[in-house]
Parts: sequence; structure tokens; C-alpha cells
Amino acid sequence: MKTIQYTLQDGIATVTFDEPNSPVNTMCLQWQDDLNALAAQIAADKEAIKGILLTSAKSTFFAGADLKATMRLKPADAPTVYVEIERLKKNFRTIETLGKPVVSLLNGTALGGGWEVALLGHHRIAIDDRKIQFGLPEVTLGLLPGASGVTKMTRHLGLMGAQPYLVEGKLFSPAEAKGLGLVHDMVAPGGNAAAEMRTKALAWIAANPTAQHPWEAKGYKVPGGLPSNPAVAQMLPVVPAVIKKQTRGLYPAPEAIIACMVEGLQVDLDTALRLESRYLAKLMTGINAKAMINTFFFNLNAIKSGQSRPAGVPRYKPAKVGLLGAGMMGAGIAYSQAAKGIATVLKDVSQEKADLGKSYSAKITQGRVDKGRMKAEDQQKILDLIQTTADVADLKGCDLIIEAVFENRELKAKVTQEAEPMLAPGGFFASNTSTLPISGLATASATPEKFIGIHFFSPVDKMKLVEIIKGKATNDETVARAYDYVQALGKFPIVVNDSRGFFTSRVFGTFVMEGAAMLGEGIPAAAIENAGIQAGMPVGPLAVIDETALTLSLHVMEQTRKDYEAEGKTYTATPGELIIEKMVRQHNRPGRAGGGGFYEYPTEEQAKKGAKKFLWPQLHALFEKSSVQWDITDLKDRLLYRQAVETARCLSENVLTTVHDANIGSIFGIGFPAWTGGAMQFIYGMGIEAFEKRADELAARYGAGFVLSDDVRAAIRKYQPRY
Repeated sequence: MKTIQYTLQDGIATVTFDEPNSPVNTMCLQWQDDLNALAAQIAADKEAIKGILLTSAKSTFFAGADLKATMRLKPADAPTVYVEIERLKKNFRTIETLGKPVVSLLNGTALGGGWEVALLGHHRIAIDDRKIQFGLPEVTLGLLPGASGVTKMTRHLGLMGAQPYLVEGKLFSPAEAKGLGLVHDMVAPGGNAAAEMRTKALAWIAANPTAQHPWEAKGYKVPGGLPSNPAVAQMLPVVPAVIKKQTRGLYPAPEAIIACMVEGLQVDLDTALRLESRYLAKLMTGINAKAMINTFFFNLNAIKSGQSRPAGVPRYKPAKVGLLGAGMMGAGIAYSQAAKGIATVLKDVSQEKADLGKSYSAKITQGRVDKGRMKAEDQQKILDLIQTTADVADLKGCDLIIEAVFENRELKAKVTQEAEPMLAPGGFFASNTSTLPISGLATASATPEKFIGIHFFSPVDKMKLVEIIKGKATNDETVARAYDYVQALGKFPIVVNDSRGFFTSRVFGTFVMEGAAMLGEGIPAAAIENAGIQAGMPVGPLAVIDETALTLSLHVMEQTRKDYEAEGKTYTATPGELIIEKMVRQHNRPGRAGGGGFYEYPTEEQAKKGAKKFLWPQLHALFEKSSVQWDITDLKDRLLYRQAVETARCLSENVLTTVHDANIGSIFGIGFPAWTGGAMQFIYGMGIEAFEKRADELAARYGAGFVLSDDVRAAIRKYQPRY
């Protein structure tokens, strides 16, 4: 065996998982073969064995499945996958039904398949360390725990008790596991932990020579009752409806998990395990799992490991950061920094406005204090780190200064020139602009090589993505420092090259403008909004424009027109922009903050009574045409394809340079549906040829926004990931 070490001494069989040339243990094909050999060896040694210890030679216990192998699967591979899963579980059953006590010694994290390996043990001992995580997060990757995880967790915790850990993928610490009865004993962390776990395990083996799982014992009853139990039965019809409401039918894994849980409790254990294998084989070979694994595992790990960060630059964390502008964005950045221990200077034109910006941090933290999720002294530490001021001199000594003022080139130039001299030696300056090209803004800087775009998303405390924009003069050290700063905030940085709208704002603009264009064509507003939601976007395009303000979209259009004129070019507004211009100028509908846009909004008093926003009734008379024929599939495709085409254009134009930045940026920045795996994975998951064919159909019907040039087609193929 190459990935498993086996010794038998004094009746104790010690199984040590140790995958060579890997920092973690995985269920790779070699391990599966070795498990087969291990089961045979243990069966052969049955008479000599008094107990079995499952241990790990790594710093973690077991990491789970080999996801690269999963990425290579096709739907036709499902029967083969089923056979492999069944072989693995047959070996599990050989070990756990031998009639000998099995103890799992959990020296570190065990997630996914790793936790399923841990569940092999009749008794589980863990190190009491809050950094250690246990659980079955497969659902977040479009899979289900099919190495007996669904079956065992449901029998351990019951149908309702197991749901959060299976359907939602909720993780838990060793202490939480002990409270759930999933871990039976713990030892303190430290150098003697491994020896102490072994001592406890040997004592337990001696006291329980014929141990078995609870469900193997006579008289076992499922916690909470079987699906036939009246109390459980009346809840069951509700669960699929709740899941469907949350997933909109776009994520097959949660539905498969709940079906597996319910069906598995109505049959014997071996049949339940086979059901589980069938569900997993179908999910593993499907398009959704590959899309989610690609993005939420491989792409996200690429971001976390710094693959877009320039190499050779020492790691960096600013001690003091200045913020210009204490509005919604500046206030949110201030809180995010202070919460991570970074001293913050929050400046606005008046002390009153600066203090108002700080009050945002007080409001957020007070809510947590009131709920018992934060101590009052920890709240005070955060607030003490935020210094408010109206005096630019208070920015002196900042390692980084970020301007978050209104989207006006002249204003941004003014505050840059005022604040930049306050930087500490070697410090750098950033703009939080969402649309204005960084290279142009950098002309106001005395050191354009140390000027960069750091684009946060609102609300900053909730949005995980930050877009780093490299100007033409920005050097690698500044990019690396910006990357490290974003990671210090616990957020995901993506790196893009400079252009109008960069990546996220540019692609986001195509989504909302396509929706507005549909309205201009006479398509009912409700159909447009529902198409966005059915496609998997968080909300429809018209609702998004309202939230960001129609006036802001109009301002961006006017600024772009001025920039074009300055370059001697003519700017032609898109159909969507013309609709927004009409809404603002002719009908005085500026957006939600201005009282209403495409929607009408209830007053605060009405909202308290349950009133909700509704589409502005005048849209029907102003725009809808009964003669217009529309198809919901076309509407959904237009909203998704338009964004995917624009993302591919960003790759072909070198605005984007990696697929992982494209996918993570599209999902976490602009809400591109997670079921697709992101804007580029949407293309690859569908198949390049199929995507191109459909894009060509949409271009013929709906215009240039869907046209794929030869350069774009070449870029799609160039960046296609291979596993």
C-alpha cells in the first residue's frame, strides 16, 4: 500500500493515512486501491485484532475526494463511478462490521470524504482546537456526501437534525461535534495530544471489545423518528418547497440530498448506501458539480494562494490607512479595516460628516453586541481604531490612502493632490472608482507607479470581492501590496488591467442595460425581472438599476460621452441607456434613493406593516407593446449570454488575464449565477461550440452585444482550463 501504512502489534491494528508527495490525504485512485488491500488485510487478521486505530501522518486528518479526477468525468462515466463508490463503501463496511472496535484519532481537520473516513470509527477522539473543522460541505460543490456520509449522519442525528450539516454543508468544531455526539472524547492541543489520544483509544477498546455503530444494535431508533412518523411526515412536503424557493431549481445537489435522506430511512442500511451511491454518481458526472468544483474549489484556491499576485515582492500589511470620503463606501471600508485591526483615518469635508461615517461601524457592532455575538470591549477596540477628521494633515504617516469620493474626475484629482503628500515614505495611493480609467486618474499623482485602483463593492462589510485595477504606470510592488491589503481584510482580490469600467462594472453594465433594452422593445417589465431571477441572478436588472440609481448610470454615460469627444470620437448611446435617459429626464424617476425608478417603494411606516416594492404602474403604458412576441428562454439567455460574451471580450482585450479572476469576479462582484461556476465557466460548461452557436443566434436577433469576433473566439479557446 502506497498511501496507507498498516501495523499490527499486541492486537492493535494501526492504520495511518499518509499520501506521498501531498500535504493532505485524499481519496485518490491509489488510496481507493490501497483501501481495498487494507480491508482484505484486516479481514485476514481478524482473529489477532483486538481493536483498530485510524490515524493520519499529516497535520490534518483527511482532506476528502480527489476533485481533479471528478473534473475529468463525463455523464457516460456514471455507471463506472457508481461501481467505484460501491467498492469503497464495501471496504468501509468490511472494517466497521468486523466485530472489532474502531477508533478514529482526529488530529486535525476532516472535511467531506475526510469526515466520512472519520465516521468509520465507532468511537471518535479529537483535539479540542477551534481551528479544526469537521463537516460535509459537498453541497457547496454541487455534490452529496456519498461515501456513507448522508446515510450515517441521518442515522446519527435524525432527519431534521442532520439537515443543516448535509443540505447546507454547515461545518462544526470538535467541541460542537462533541455536543452533537459525533465526537466522543477530546484532548487538549499540544505536543502530547497524539499520545494522549492513543492512550484514551486503547482504554476505550479494552472497555468495548465488541463495539458497533448505534444503528447496528438491536432496538436502535432514528432520532426524531422515521419519515412515517406523523410529526416528521407533516414537515416533509414543506422541505422540498423551501429548497426550491432557495435554489430556484438550478442546484440539483440539495434536492438530491434531501431525497437521499428521506428514502434512505425507509430501507435497510445496505440499500440506503446504494441509493446514496446512485445519487452521487449522477451528480459527479453532471455539469453543475463540475462548474461549482472548478470555481469554488480550484478558482477560489487560486485567488487565496495569490496566483494573480506579482511574485518576488515581500508580504505586506499596512499599519495605518487613510480614507477620503465618509459616505456609504468610505464608512464600509473603515469598518472592514478596523475589524481586522488596521488603524484608520476617516476624512470628509466636515467633522460632522466624518463622524457620521464612523457611526456606521458603531451601528454594525452594536447589533452584534446586542445579540451576544461580540463583547462590548471588542466593539470599543474597533471604534478606537477609527479616527475621524476634516483635516488632511491627520492623514500624515498613512501607508495607504484610498479616495472614495464622488465619480468626478476633477474632484478625484483634487483630493489626490491634497492627500498624497501625507503618505508615509514608500506608501501608495488608491482610487475606489468603479468606472473611471485608472491611468487617467493617475495623471494627478506625483508617483503614478504607486497609484492603483482598489474597487470595493457595496455593502463593503458583506461583499467579499475587491477588484484591483492596474494602471499603465502601476508597478508590480504596488499591485502586490494592494493584493496583500485586500487579503488582510479577509476579502477576495482579483487583478485586472485598466479600461473603461474595468471588468466588473463593464460586465454588470451589460446585464442592466440588456434588461432596460428589453423594456424598450416592449417586453413586460415583470417578465424581464422574472427572467433574471429564473436565470439565477440575485434580482432582476430593473431592480438593480433602481438600487444603484438611474442617475448614476446616466452620469456614467455622460462622462463617457465627454471622454469620447475629448478623444475626437462620437459616442452612440445603447438602447438601454436611452431608456434610462428617458426615465430620468422625461419622467423624473431617478432610482430608489430619489423616491422611485422602475419600482415604487413603500414608506418606512408601510414597510413595517409588510408592504413591499412593486413595479411602477406607468411602465405598462409607456413601454409595453401587446404586439411584441417574447420567449422566457430567450430572455434568460440574453441576460446571461450578454455578460458571458462581454467577459470573453475582456479576456481577448487583456483586461482580464486569468479565468479564475473572471469566474470569481463575476460571481462575487456582480452576482452572476453560482450554479454556472461563473461567466467563463458558463461557456466551458455548456461546451464552446454550443455556446458559440447560441450566441450567434442571439446576435442575429438581438444585435451586436452578442457578436463573437475571431479574437474573442480565440481567447475562449486559449483560456479553456484543462484538468
